Amino acid sequence: MTNTYQIFLISDSTGETLDRIFLSLKAQFKNIDYKVNSYSFTRTENQISKILNLAEKEKNSIILYTIVDNNLAKTLANACGKKRIPCFGVLGSLILSFSKLFNQRASHEPSGQHILNDEYYNRIEAIQYTMNHDDGNLLDDAQKSDIILLGVSRTSKTPTSIYLANKGYRTANIPLVNKNSIPEFLKKNPENFCVVGLTTEAERLVDIRKNRITSLKNNKNKDYTDLEKIKKEVDNAKDTFRKYKWPMIDVTRKSVEETAASVIKIHKIFSNKKNA
Repeated sequence: MTNTYQIFLISDSTGETLDRIFLSLKAQFKNIDYKVNSYSFTRTENQISKILNLAEKEKNSIILYTIVDNNLAKTLANACGKKRIPCFGVLGSLILSFSKLFNQRASHEPSGQHILNDEYYNRIEAIQYTMNHDDGNLLDDAQKSDIILLGVSRTSKTPTSIYLANKGYRTANIPLVNKNSIPEFLKKNPENFCVVGLTTEAERLVDIRKNRITSLKNNKNKDYTDLEKIKKEVDNAKDTFRKYKWPMIDVTRKSVEETAASVIKIHKIFSNKKNA
């Protein structure tokens, strides 16, 4: 019988960083059963003690933590050593290494990445803008976008847009239904905007759309899931991207994060050319 590992994620902030790190870590190991126990805003020895009591009662407990307070981190590590619970500090050695490189002491301030500075407010503004310009909405105002995503239905435009917004990019996404879907300002000056076309394999799109139709309990629109019509739809979209010389990304086997990373690279190239 396979053992189940109890993963305790302990953070002195929201835990977002630790969640992402563990997500990348677990992807490297297949056929492992685990249960995640997350604890955010852990900033006192009493909180640490309670969590360790729970971990000690479980079998195969492993602790990962992001705690920037040196004393609290040492308390956790020492207690884990005594209880023989595997314990790994994710940021500790990095902070120390960078402190030496920069010749500067780290602030060791919890939630330091969430300081309400201009960058934070710009990100919030980008998220609001992106939500307002989802699925072809407010096209007249889309010229203010940092990035515009185009693609046929169900090519991950919305989740990619939201991910980009969280990175601070004001993103509009426009569904390609027909040749009239593209706003006039893009047709007239296609090179003046960072436009990225999203495409995917037709066969994969059929499955995605069928699942969508099933979830909506709407089986009336058969063209929406017809393979031959979808192939033509995808081909027309590619022809449109080529016509206006817009870069395209095949999202068939890409996660949203991977797609967004490719979009950001394209945006950097576009910005460099524009500012040259």
